[in-house]
Amino acid sequence: MPRIILLSILLLLLFFLCSCTVGIEKQKYTVLEKEDKFEIRQYPAHLIAETIVETDFNDAANVAFGRLFKYISGNNKTKEAISMTAPVNQTASSEKISMTVPVNQQQSGEKYSVSFVMPSKYSLQSLPEPLDPTVTVKEIPAFKAAAIRYSGTWSKKRYESKRASLEEFLKRKELVPKEQPVFARYNAPFELWFLRRNEVIIPVK
Repeated sequence: MPRIILLSILLLLLFFLCSCTVGIEKQKYTVLEKEDKFEIRQYPAHLIAETIVETDFNDAANVAFGRLFKYISGNNKTKEAISMTAPVNQTASSEKISMTVPVNQQQSGEKYSVSFVMPSKYSLQSLPEPLDPTVTVKEIPAFKAAAIRYSGTWSKKRYESKRASLEEFLKRKELVPKEQPVFARYNAPFELWFLRRNEVIIPVK
């Protein structure tokens, strides 16, 4: 196994083991309509930390995770302006950022975008700046999406099967996709496959 993938998996395991005792904030949304295993949701505006990787579907999250994990673990710059009398001093330090779930993966041309949703307490102005130039933070505007939830493995074959089911649902509902599907993962790799929460989410017009 390539060293970077092994390292990313080990960091992922460590992160989720440490997080089990404190809980992880889940991304918020409102269910507008539910039909069997499908939902139509409204997502509020939110912030993400994102990195782009050029690899295949199955390795994208592993390669990206190391960058994103380092960012939330302190590889960032917090700017704090301290006013006394004169002068105004500025110091830079790092900040640990709690993570939310899911971890999102979305195809971007021949590459994949992998992102962590940032905790809701942050604004774009207060979110620490990444020190790694391959990591960017940005605001995602509010949007409506259709989603299908399923358990099981993270394989591309299973993802594509669920994506096809969701696309059929969109046709029946006469909903038009406006972006590429998102593969959302809520659990750590060591979670039993039948207990995992996975989703395919497609933003719609």
